[in-house]
Amino acid sequence: MNDIELLKQMIKESNNIVVLTGAGVSTDSGIKDFRGKDGLSKESSIPLEILLSSDYFYSHTEDFYEFYKEYFSPEKIKPNITHKYLKKLEDEQKLKAIITQNIDGLHSKAGSKTVYELHGTTYKYHCIKCNKKYDYNYVFNCDGVPRCSCGGIIKPDVVLYGEMLPVDALENSIRAVSNADMLMVLGSSLVVYPAAGLIDYFNGKNFVIINNDETSYDKEATLVIHKNLSDVFKELEKGE
Repeated sequence: MNDIELLKQMIKESNNIVVLTGAGVSTDSGIKDFRGKDGLSKESSIPLEILLSSDYFYSHTEDFYEFYKEYFSPEKIKPNITHKYLKKLEDEQKLKAIITQNIDGLHSKAGSKTVYELHGTTYKYHCIKCNKKYDYNYVFNCDGVPRCSCGGIIKPDVVLYGEMLPVDALENSIRAVSNADMLMVLGSSLVVYPAAGLIDYFNGKNFVIINNDETSYDKEATLVIHKNLSDVFKELEKGE
């Protein structure tokens, strides 16, 4: 039995699948990852850990938004086969939750309902002064720093470096992983905590990692596939 057939068998025998997704899921939608050889880190002379930090947002708001608007517009990006396959598994009531480190909103755009966005989303914004809510259209269609009707600066609902993860999303993620009978990690290097720490809560049968590169958790997994995600899910679909 090859890896794809084995993965198919695991999915078939599972009824409570939880998926943890990282940047590798979205690269086939044309979104650059942070640390890859052609990643977003190559686009700036300032380290991303500084440029996309809470401190930099408040101290260099104009520079922050200049970079943010160029690389984080959610309007033109579309879900790829991986997002769509996960939606199909949810429709079949096999997939119970998607936990994502991505901020691109593509899982929701694909139609998935139960998505825990650990690092927030580029679709939502709020005024730091009065907390009025805004959507991405307002932010990306205004010049320079977006401002609220009250005059306050508008901030993305994304978790910047130096900020805490949303408590609700983290607690829901822990609960989902703890109850899962199968955990799939897709396109994540599993080096960013506390997201990577969610693996420790899994007590189910099958732990699968699909990622181009090796991770520090490979030895603990039931199945490891080092391939492009779209290729894997195309093969899965082929046999159905």
